[in-house]
Amino acid sequence: MPGVLIVEDEFLVALDLEDIIVQAGHQLVGVVADRRGIEGIQEGPSVALVDLNLRDGPTGPEIARRLAEQFGTRIIFVTANPDQINHPPATALGYIRKPFNPVDIVEAVALASGKAAARPKGLHQLH
Repeated sequence: MPGVLIVEDEFLVALDLEDIIVQAGHQLVGVVADRRGIEGIQEGPSVALVDLNLRDGPTGPEIARRLAEQFGTRIIFVTANPDQINHPPATALGYIRKPFNPVDIVEAVALASGKAAARPKGLHQLH
């Protein structure tokens, strides 16, 4: 099954997320920093960790909707600005606030991948 896509424009944050995902044993599909980055994705990720404000502006929610509609990707927003999440896709599980705890990322990806039943404490419901 396809793995995890990271949608993040801050290099160090993306690198940190990548390390967390790989060390937890998940396959990394890739890291993209803007809308153009997802154009080359051939196989949809099963899970995407999506920041809201990217290199090309506040396009994270749009990218999340596109991934959800095109591939059925489960979305976990990773953001310092959860109030900016408007009209999340039906596949959005919630958000993790930056700065994040690596355990919350691991547990949220496990939930999204169907490998955990309990909702992590750090994964907040969308309004």
